Amino acid sequence: MTIRDRGVMKWQFAFGHPELIKGQRDLWRDQERINKPIIDEDQAEEFDLRIQYATEYNHAVKLTVWNDGFTSVITGRVHYVDPITHELRIEAKAGEFERVAFDSVVGVKVVD
Repeated sequence: MTIRDRGVMKWQFAFGHPELIKGQRDLWRDQERINKPIIDEDQAEEFDLRIQYATEYNHAVKLTVWNDGFTSVITGRVHYVDPITHELRIEAKAGEFERVAFDSVVGVKVVD
């Protein structure tokens, strides 16, 4: 006995309005986007001092990173500060490193 089903064709009408889908995606993206916070020289110097302290005493840091309208938090130990490429290398997990640009850091907190 074979099943005479239309398969995917029966769902095409419900998901077939590309304007509706695009509008919902744009609305969802725009709701959570934020502008990049402006970091003045005093804050940047304080971030540098905190990173330097955490590197010297091997403490973990919690970095708030801004990327294209969204912020994320990275927690780990500072492995290396690269002055040439202006990046931090953070060891988030054992053996896993993340590179973070100086310009994208909007918050630094020493955890330990």
